[in-house]
Amino acid sequence: MNKPNYLYQTKVKNKASQLFVSFVIAVLLWWELLPGIALAQKTQTQAPAENSIQPYLNRVMKQLSEFRLDNGMKFIVLERHQAPIVSFLTYADVGGVDEPDGQTGVAHFLEHLAFKGTTRIGTSNYQAEKPLLNRLDQLAEEIIAAKAANKKDEVAKLEAQFKKIEAQAAKIAKQNELGRIVEQAGGVGLNANTSTEATRYFYSFPSNKLELWMSLESERFLDPVFREFYKEKDVILEERRMRVENSPIGIMMEKLIDTSFKVHPYKRPVIGYDQDIRNLTRKDVQKFFDAYYVPSNLTIAVVGDVKPNEVKRLAQIYFGRYKAKEKAVAQISPEPKQTQAREVSVELRSQPWYLEGYHRPAMTHPDHVVYEIIGSLLSNGRTSRLYKSLVEKQQLALTAQGFSGFPGDKYPNLMLFYALTAPGHTVDEVAVALRQEIERLKTEPVSDTDLERVKTQARAGLLRILDSNMGMAQQLLEYEVKTGSWRNLFKELDQIIAVTPADIQRVATATFTTENRTVGKILSKQS
Repeated sequence: MNKPNYLYQTKVKNKASQLFVSFVIAVLLWWELLPGIALAQKTQTQAPAENSIQPYLNRVMKQLSEFRLDNGMKFIVLERHQAPIVSFLTYADVGGVDEPDGQTGVAHFLEHLAFKGTTRIGTSNYQAEKPLLNRLDQLAEEIIAAKAANKKDEVAKLEAQFKKIEAQAAKIAKQNELGRIVEQAGGVGLNANTSTEATRYFYSFPSNKLELWMSLESERFLDPVFREFYKEKDVILEERRMRVENSPIGIMMEKLIDTSFKVHPYKRPVIGYDQDIRNLTRKDVQKFFDAYYVPSNLTIAVVGDVKPNEVKRLAQIYFGRYKAKEKAVAQISPEPKQTQAREVSVELRSQPWYLEGYHRPAMTHPDHVVYEIIGSLLSNGRTSRLYKSLVEKQQLALTAQGFSGFPGDKYPNLMLFYALTAPGHTVDEVAVALRQEIERLKTEPVSDTDLERVKTQARAGLLRILDSNMGMAQQLLEYEVKTGSWRNLFKELDQIIAVTPADIQRVATATFTTENRTVGKILSKQS
């Protein structure tokens, strides 16, 4: 099922639309995908018509190449010479699920700090800066100890010293120097995002800046300095307040995944818990970086106006400097099968929302595409069953949709449906109507017309993503890392065609059961 469209740009015309957009944004912030808007920027190529898909794919496959450096780092290169632009995406196979207990949010924190520079970028004098950064770490520990001992006078004295040292370090640091270098060289879209399973760093350059990218990106992860750590901690804590504490949907999402998952780290928010963020140290971030940012855990896609041989030559020069190192492997407990219905509700100053999730297998499962088709049938646009029934016909909801792969898809995850209750109706009415549509999938074979429509939508949607250099780079890496080969991305187009009405009934019957259901309700708090 397609995730909410994070390129949604329709003008908001009424309150229902505003609430819907707020929900979508909240979900995307939960995924940490909103910064990835640049991933789908339109670039050089033109998506093919339906009857020319296979020739298009054959052409793309011929233009794709891959190589691995001696240290284990892999590169995927796609030539596209329609315009002198090249997009780069560095994919670290590490996210929220890999974090140690008590250190939730460290993967996301590291992503923020990866923009702060190196011993040469982001500083005017690292030799003078380094002892100041170390002193800040020492003072931070002393402040925590003094607070624990309730020594107020000592805390005030230490905090004054901290501010003085922090100001000295700030004079040496060159804020956002990496960004300025990229911008001055014609780069666009410098950004990153962290999800439950991955951290992605990306931007685009004119194609004659290939070597500059190689230099900047290799330095970034070869020689990072996690400066401005304490300022960034305040930024992240404010992000959490905005996304969770001050957001009804954020509160519900945190409670819903905590209820849906009992042992799997999907139950933890990517941004981290407040207390964990506060307790993180630079040493914690450095240790996490050393464990997971090793060559064999990094995969890079280069898509655009490049020559593969030149990419390989420069990669060996710049990224070949990395020493081979064994990557850490997090101990991730598999989620036990859910055997009874679960429910969580919160009373907040909000419009009433109804959410309903069902466990489903990972994206490597043979039925992955069937779940995607089910999602499209139920909630892809105004022709979907949920919209036509709950919004248009019964007028129980102002919007009704859903998506799959929440909060990730590398491991067994959730199909999640949600609806904004219409005035004069209740979340319980919405629940009944939603389940009626789900039950139809079990009892009524999907018509050939409906199935063909959603298959066409699914294929067209995937091809639209591949129409951009950065979209192609992202998808190649998602499939390479999560399924073992980027080739599975193109196989999925054939798998979509092969889905039958019987497949939909079989999967729906097995998945949409009472015991596999987790319900979330946001109820309006009365003044």
